[in-house]
Parts: sequence; C-alpha cells; structure tokens
Amino acid sequence: MQTTDDSIDFESNIPYYIQLIELLKNKISQGTWKPGDQILSEPELCETYGVSRTVVRQALREVELEGLVVRKKGKGTYVAEPKIDESLAQKLTGFYHDMLERGLTPVTQVLSQVVTRVPKKVLEYLDLPPDTQVVELQRLRSVNNEPIVLVTSYLPYDLCPKVADTDFTNQSLYAFLESECDLLIASGKRYIEAVNATESEAELLQVEPGAALILLNSVSFLQDGTPVEYYNALHRGDRSRFEVDLVRVLELGDLRSPLGPSITELPKAY
Repeated sequence: MQTTDDSIDFESNIPYYIQLIELLKNKISQGTWKPGDQILSEPELCETYGVSRTVVRQALREVELEGLVVRKKGKGTYVAEPKIDESLAQKLTGFYHDMLERGLTPVTQVLSQVVTRVPKKVLEYLDLPPDTQVVELQRLRSVNNEPIVLVTSYLPYDLCPKVADTDFTNQSLYAFLESECDLLIASGKRYIEAVNATESEAELLQVEPGAALILLNSVSFLQDGTPVEYYNALHRGDRSRFEVDLVRVLELGDLRSPLGPSITELPKAY
C-alpha cells in the first residue's frame, strides 16, 4: 500500500496506534494544530486514517498523558497550551520575579489583604503564639491574561506591618520585604503535592471543578532562622511544570579512587 508522511502504513510492523500517536504529535509540533485548536473528533480520525475507534482512543489517551492535548467531556479534544516552567521548587524567588526572568509578564489581582489572628494550620509553620496577628494576603497570579496560580501568604504583622497597607498588584512581595522592611529571606522549605480543585478554586483558576492542581506549601526563614512567611500556592496542573536541578551527594564509600571527585566537587546528575 502506498503511504505518505500523513497516513498509516498498514504494511509496517509498528502498531497502528503508535503510528497515529506520531502523526498527531507531528500535527502539533509543526503548527498544523495550534494551542487551543480543536482537533478532529474520534469518528473523523477513524475515517481520515482508516483505523478503528480502539486505535484512535488509545492514541489520544497517550497524547493526553504527554500533556499535548486536553479532552473536554462533551466538547471534544483540544491542543493543550504549552506549560510554564517554574523554578519555585528549588529557588528562593517569588512567582513575580521567576516569570520576569523567563521574559513573561505576570499580572497580579489582590483578592484579599487583611490583618487577622494566625490560623491554626499556620501556627506550626511560623512558630507563633495562638493569638498573634498576621497579614493574610491572597493573590491570583496570571500570565498572558490566563490565571496560573492562586497563592495565599501569611506574614507576622509585627515583623512587617507595612505589608498590610501596600499594593502588591505590580510588585514582588519578596523585593518589598527586602527593600522596605529590611527582611532578607535566606532559606526555605517547600512541599509539593497533587490536589483537585474545589468549585471556588476552579472558578478563579478557570478550570473544571476537580481538575488537577499542584499545591506548593512553603515556609521562608530569615538568616537567624526566624520564619517570616508561610504560603500555599495552587498551580494549574495543565499549565505548570516545575524544574529541579539534582546534585549527587557522594558518601565516603563512593570515594574509592584518588582520581575521583572530592566531596566539595559534586558532579551534577542530569
């Protein structure tokens, strides 16, 4: 059978669904189907490529798992928007500064900014007495007019009272803490887990209720070990990807050769 670069080779030993996966990925990578475009329906793919519904569904499932398409119930399959790489899991930077470094323009909508008694769930993170006043700052962060992350920060009021009355629509919280409050964040601890969007979170982030979100919990410390900020940030799972550089930590037993790396010269693992 005569084939083209845009058809299934029925005489090949390569499974049909694997061939279809490559054809779909080529359509996306070459720009034939652009982010946000609706692709052919399952029946149309069956007719176009001469394969069964089972083959089409298997191929679409694999392409979806790679994050290249999004299947919307009752609406069809769409080319996914490219994910935004973030380094917040490994660097002591905020979202605002991280996006600027990548040449993107972050936009912030301040949803609430109040002085309140520290919530119970935050006590242990900030190591505060139960009745301590904190500044609670909730912001919706967007890139290219699309909401990406919903973040709620808590800071001890006595450490940085200016935060309560400052407009953070167009500035970095971390930069403000350093320049206006003389508070330099020196270290931090961050926890990452997968969660599902509640109805209110889904409405703000413009996703379906129950959609996958990446929850980033963080505690930041001053140089003397004083906790200065706790935040929880809900990142859209379909638009966010975290990058982490790994360094191999060698134990003494690994240093068998005098020509091997020293303890202070750890090779990066890629």
